[in-house]
Parts: sequence; C-alpha cells; structure tokens
Amino acid sequence: MPQNMYIQELDLHKGVVIRIKGDILPDASVFKINLGKNQHLLAFHYNARFNYYGQLNTVICNDLTETNWGTEQKGDNFPYVRGTTIEITITFDENGFRVRTNEDYTFTFPNRLQLEKLQFMSFQGDLNVRKVEFQ
Repeated sequence: MPQNMYIQELDLHKGVVIRIKGDILPDASVFKINLGKNQHLLAFHYNARFNYYGQLNTVICNDLTETNWGTEQKGDNFPYVRGTTIEITITFDENGFRVRTNEDYTFTFPNRLQLEKLQFMSFQGDLNVRKVEFQ
C-alpha cells in the first residue's frame, strides 16, 4: 500500500546529508521524495517511476513554485528494483542536491530556487521508509 509521510519544521542547512533507508514495494509504480520550504515550494522533487503515466524505469527531478513546475531533468539510468531494500543519500550543498543510491548511482540537481535551508520533506508512493537520518 502506498504511503505518504510529511516532515515539517526542519532546519537543515547546506552541507547536510540525508540518509533514507526503505523497502521498495513488490508492485511499485512510483515513489517520490520532496525537499523544500513547504509542500508548495519544493527545491527538489525526486520521482522514481517504475511504470507511471506511461514512463518505465525513469528518474525525473524537478522543482515546484506554488503550482508551477520547472523544467524536468531525467536521470541517465534507473537503479531501483521492486521488492528490494535501498539506501538513498541526498547531500544538500552549494551546488544543489546530489543523490547516491547503494554506492553505484549518482544524480545531481541544481538548487534553482536558491533556498538556503530546507524546512520540509515528504515521501509519497511505493517506498516503505524505515529510517531517516540527518548528518
């Protein structure tokens, strides 16, 4: 069953490393990780699509200001497998966001909104989040 989890009132500044451990559901179609000021101002929208709106095994990243999405950026490969446990590391720094998954996949996305800190994080879809750490 897809889950939605929201974490608010964070105070995460540039240099923070976010480690997420979770289980991808066996019948997963999509999972999303969002970081920003709130749910209407997202500096980082990470969208892993197994089979979602006709897109197969694709990672899409974007930003959101109110109801306006920016220009999508697609990943070069798709590191996720349904029914497995994963660890995703997101580093927020001067250049934006750097995602690493299980040490063999990296993806970078710029901080187009120029946020200095992150106050909001959410998880949506077919990822059972078991642990979130901030370093």
